[in-house]
Amino acid sequence: MSAYQISSPISGLSQAMDGSPGSLPSPQQLTEEASQKRELRLMKNREAARECRRKKKEYVKCLENRVAVLEKQNKMLIEELKALKDIYCHKTE
Repeated sequence: MSAYQISSPISGLSQAMDGSPGSLPSPQQLTEEASQKRELRLMKNREAARECRRKKKEYVKCLENRVAVLEKQNKMLIEELKALKDIYCHKTE
């Protein structure tokens, strides 16, 4: 076969029906591939959701710790304010 010879369309058709590389996949292969892609997407989505929930828990825990610290600080400041008011009231009497 020379470099310029063109193959006939019939020979190309028989190659496509044999399942050679470059042939179109069957409908069953397409549905299997779509199913695999869907499963992979769902698995990745589950992992992402799990990670998101973990980060949210960590964030909420951090906020709860901050609230506890600020409440403690607020309580100390209120006590200090009361003590200063008592000192001020006793000096003016």
